[in-house]
Amino acid sequence: MTGNDVLKNLSEYNIWANQTMLDVFSSLPAVPNNAARLMSHALNAQAIWIARITGTTSPVKVWQEHNLEQLKELHKSASYKIAELVANADEAEFNRLINYTNSQGNEYSTRVLDILTHAFNHATYHRAQVATDLRKNGFTPPNTDYVTYVRELMGQVY
Repeated sequence: MTGNDVLKNLSEYNIWANQTMLDVFSSLPAVPNNAARLMSHALNAQAIWIARITGTTSPVKVWQEHNLEQLKELHKSASYKIAELVANADEAEFNRLINYTNSQGNEYSTRVLDILTHAFNHATYHRAQVATDLRKNGFTPPNTDYVTYVRELMGQVY
């Protein structure tokens, strides 16, 4: 399995995990504020990284908050776009350096490969925080573990 295959798997997992979380949000009488805030941040970050990679302007700010419908739209644009970037990237693209300024005004240069890897890890981290917040508010969070995704994808039970 190549690095591209791993990132492709992670990009597809990211779509599944974000959708799984949003499906649970849709089933709730109201999404807890902090859970919505954290999910907004996770999806905002994906959109921001996409903008940096593509040299475009981000449509969102780092901690901009969204309601459920806006989260669903942002998921459709950001989660699928980042997967498209992975699918279309070759070795040269993965190794291309992106120069950017972060939200604190610090300048960096980072390879596309590392940005994409970070974006998927970052989303996983914040989905775990969302799950914790859901549980704290009396709701059952979904299992968005990667291995759960693989089991569902492969129809395996182990």
